[in-house]
Order: sequence, then structure tokens, then C-alpha cells
Amino acid sequence: MANLNSKFVGIKSPNPFWLASAPPTDKEYNVRRAYEAGWGGVVWKTLGEAGPPVVNVNGPRYGAIWGADRRLLGLNNIELITDRPLEVNLREMKAVKRDYPDRALVASLMVPCEEQAWKAILPLVEDTGADGVELNFGCPHGMSERGMGSAVGQVPEYIEMVTRWVKQNTRMPCIVKLTPNITDIRKPAEAAMKGGADAVSLINTINSITSVDLDLFAPQPTIDGKGAHGGYCGPAVKPIALNMVAEIARDPSMAHLPISGIGGITTWKDAAEFMVMGAGNVQVCTAAMTYGFKVVQEMISGLGQWMDEKEISDISEIVGRAIPNTTNWQNLNLNYVSKAKINNDLCINCGRCYAACEDTSHQAILMSEDRVFSVDDSECVACNLCINVCPVENCITMEPMAAGTTDPRTGKVVSGKHGDWTTHPNNPMATAAE
Repeated sequence: MANLNSKFVGIKSPNPFWLASAPPTDKEYNVRRAYEAGWGGVVWKTLGEAGPPVVNVNGPRYGAIWGADRRLLGLNNIELITDRPLEVNLREMKAVKRDYPDRALVASLMVPCEEQAWKAILPLVEDTGADGVELNFGCPHGMSERGMGSAVGQVPEYIEMVTRWVKQNTRMPCIVKLTPNITDIRKPAEAAMKGGADAVSLINTINSITSVDLDLFAPQPTIDGKGAHGGYCGPAVKPIALNMVAEIARDPSMAHLPISGIGGITTWKDAAEFMVMGAGNVQVCTAAMTYGFKVVQEMISGLGQWMDEKEISDISEIVGRAIPNTTNWQNLNLNYVSKAKINNDLCINCGRCYAACEDTSHQAILMSEDRVFSVDDSECVACNLCINVCPVENCITMEPMAAGTTDPRTGKVVSGKHGDWTTHPNNPMATAAE
């Protein structure tokens, strides 16, 4: 059986699935239920400094994007950090950690960008027995207008400065949570590393407005006739998150920086994809809010079964496995050729592939009088749009052409050798040089 025990920056948990800092981790009741359901760790919802209370809206807090079957694809939240008193959160964290010593408990923190504010809150968190702290440099709404959250996360110098303050004033491992609302995710990650961070976590939510009420003429969710931008999360952000995780993981200067992957993780497969892209563990929010805490049980069993099938005994063996195969476009093999192939035994004759290819691609799919579809290899450029629009899984596949055969589209012999982009005829710079 695969070993799912996790050790992330020295923090042990029975599996790599943590709940991210969010509404599901706002109080003791929720966290106990999460641990009982099987979550390996929890990042407690972001704590602020003692003083004037945070006040959340008492109206709708979430906007949503749904698929055609009303499956939730994305949430846009306008909720702030915890609005519960700091001392209450600290007391509950201490009680939970006492009763679940084998589970990871990390405190998410956000206080003003002043050294004294950080020095004041860190010993209070240490006293709870928490395993670590996560610095919330990501929230794009509400707190950022006060000079916190993504207002810090978008300035590498601030990230490095605050991280250094934290590392100088606590024994706990320090994870820096990064905002995706930035041009190059490597810059804040590098700053966190320079400040002494033990790890980074990403991505936090994406600044967004998900929809507009066309009767009220106001963004949703709407509070007394007005709306505001918020933070977008859920399955729809997964591609953005995966790319940003990979950008850090494949940067040689940060090859050994641990990463906690966040962003649209709903299934064990999502989690595995983040881990092979370089994440040492994963954090989940929207899936738990959509399906409840027990969704983790499917994640645990699915990951374990996949690892058994692959004869992988420990999760450490999968971390970063896909990074050597992740490259820049100009390094792809331009001599590799494949063609689409339609399995007519599976085809339901819907015609989506034909319509998509005929109208928007390369007119490579043919339709007979009796509505049977086939591929014209002389026109197929292997874009695989037909696969993406086909409603039947594996009905259309891409079949590689063997080296030495002639590509009917170009008339050239297919080579198994890697193409040189600097001299390839498709390179406009090479053509210009000629």
C-alpha cells in the first residue's frame, strides 16, 4: 500500500491534503469535523491583530460561475479575514491541537506591514502549539485596500522584509502565500526565499467580478444595490495555478523551495497533477465548500490507488516528476507528427467535430452523405480541437506517425529527431535571416 504520510517543511500529517485558509477553517467546530473526516491538516482562517474588529458584510458574500449542468466552476468571494476575536481563535486553536496532535495545524496571519505588529502576534500563535504560520500576502479585496493582503504580495521588497521579520521572531516554519495578481510569479517567490521563507503556497484568489445583475446594474454579489471585486477560486482557476506552481518549481534558483499547491483542486487527480508539477502537498477550499468535508476520503483513496498502480510507494517519489518534461515552446520537437482518428464504433454522429473543424480550423474532417465522419490526413494539423469538442471520451484520438513515413499534408518524411527551432522554417526570425 502506498504511504501517504506527509512531511512538509517539517510539519507532519497523515496525508498531504490540507484545508486552505478560508471560511471552512474559521472555527473549532469546523476544524474538528474536518479532522474527523480525514483531512491531514488545516490552515486556520486568517487571523488579524487584536484591536478594532473586522466587520464582514451581512449580505451575499459569494458570486458564482456554473457549467451547463450547474456544476460549480468558480466562486468569487468578498469575505474578509476572520471577524471573530483573536483571543477566541487562539483558544480554539490550542484546544484543537491538543486533541489532534497528529494533524497539521497552521495559522494564517495578516497584520499591518509594521514589524511590531508581527512581533506581537507571533508569540500568541506559538502558544497555541500551532505547527507553523502562513503569511497571507494574497487576498485581493477588502484587506488590500488597507495596505495588506495582495497590496504586500505585489511588492517583492515588502514580501522579503515581512518574511524576514517573521523568521527573526518565531521558531515556527514560515510559509508565504502568494498572490496570482502579478505578472511574474517567480519574483514574489524569490523575495520570500530571500527573506528566509521555509516554503511558499499558491495560488491565492484571483481578482475578479464574476457577473453583473442586469436589473440592478451592479456586480454580484450585490449588497444594497452595489457590488465589489472579490477573490476568484474553484476548478476554473486550476490551469492558472498549475502553471504558476510549475514556473517556480522549474526555476533552477528555486529548485529546492517547497511548494504547497492551491487552486481548484477537486479530485485526487487534481492533487496528483499539482504534486508531479512540484507541490509537496496541496490545500483545498472550494471542493470542501461544494461537497462537504468527506470529499477528502475520495482524494485519499484515489491517490493511494493510483500510486499502487504505478508501484510508487511514497508521495515524496511523485513530487516534481513532471518538471523535467515541462519546457518552453521553442524546445518542443517540431518533427513530431500526429493525426486525428475517429472511432466510428463510438461515434454518436453529433457532428460537433465536423462543425468545429470546418468553421474554425483546417477543414480536415469529412462528412459522408449518411453522416459518417472521417479525417483527411492531408489537411489535419493535429490541433486536437475535435477531441476537445467531442462529447464521447476516446472517440477521437491522436495517432503519432512513425518516423520514416511521409506526412500527406506536407509531403515531407517524418523524422524522429528533435527539430532545431533556430533554423526551422516556421520560425519567422530564421526566415527573416534567410
